[in-house]
Amino acid sequence: MFDLESKLEEKYEEYQKLNKKISDPEVMNDSDKYQKLLKRHAKLKKLIEYYKEYKEIKEGIEEAEELIEEDSEMKELAETELEELKPRMEELEEKLPIMLLPDNPDDEKNVIVEIRAGAGGDEAGLFAADLFRMYTRYAENNNWKWELMNANESGVGGFKEVIFSVEGKEVYKRLKYESGVHRVQRVPSTESSGRIHTSTATVAVLPEAEEVDVEIESNDLKIDYFRSSGPGGQSVNTTDSAVRITHEPSGLTVSCQDEKSQHKNKAKAMRVLRARLKEKREKEKQAERAEARKSQIGSGQRSEKIRTYNFPQGRVNDHRINLTVHQLEKILDGELDIVIDPLIEEDTMKKLEKV
Repeated sequence: MFDLESKLEEKYEEYQKLNKKISDPEVMNDSDKYQKLLKRHAKLKKLIEYYKEYKEIKEGIEEAEELIEEDSEMKELAETELEELKPRMEELEEKLPIMLLPDNPDDEKNVIVEIRAGAGGDEAGLFAADLFRMYTRYAENNNWKWELMNANESGVGGFKEVIFSVEGKEVYKRLKYESGVHRVQRVPSTESSGRIHTSTATVAVLPEAEEVDVEIESNDLKIDYFRSSGPGGQSVNTTDSAVRITHEPSGLTVSCQDEKSQHKNKAKAMRVLRARLKEKREKEKQAERAEARKSQIGSGQRSEKIRTYNFPQGRVNDHRINLTVHQLEKILDGELDIVIDPLIEEDTMKKLEKV
């Protein structure tokens, strides 16, 4: 069981040791080491300030409770003090465990979301379109900006593939749990017998990579330009504005035809390529840290079935944390916090066991 106070005491001891280290002339002469220690010291300083407040409030609550039990003349004053102290204590008990967790530098990043129809034919394409609408509505609810990068439509109003970016505060922190296989169970509009079909779509949420994060040599790229086309080969453009970029060392290929401008399509394709290369390299690192990955909520693997959307029963199941909620319409309308908040909470508790 997680013991908050013992974890905080450990951090307090680390903080005291850091105080001595950053005052050591030998350490100060080593610029790289000194800067790393200063960064860690700054993070711990904030935590320790809250921890000291936590201890003071805890002591104040204990003293007030003792006064109430003694039924002294100070009882009314003690009760008033408790009313002020307890809400702050609850805030700190919620805040401090989160502050104990190591930073994930990707949490603040914008993302590239890729949705692809899986098993289920036309119905899978329609489900991919439902997921696209769900995520873009969620982005709008959070005042995030989203932009279509590329779309390969099916002939029935669905998507074979749709790729879009989302920009805003803590986008990856909240959307990273969406990577995996999403399954839908419902009666398709084309099904006359009323039989329930099961279809799937895969979602990949990639933290967007800056040029400094992923260096790409121009010599490693093969770039093809072609004419954009819509469903059934219908011509969308009369110029070769669509772009296909192949990163030859990795074999990754990205196409983009959403814009009428060749230049804009190339820029969007490069953003997707950087994100995919970043993901590929991260997965290679994760493979070396397999044990650590087991402790996380889902591995983010595209083959992992993470959620089922059951229309006849109006329910959504998240298989990673055995969560069942009967709010299907709200969730598909972009109220994703219903499922994301429990995932964050469970993931936080698992990570705290490793702190």
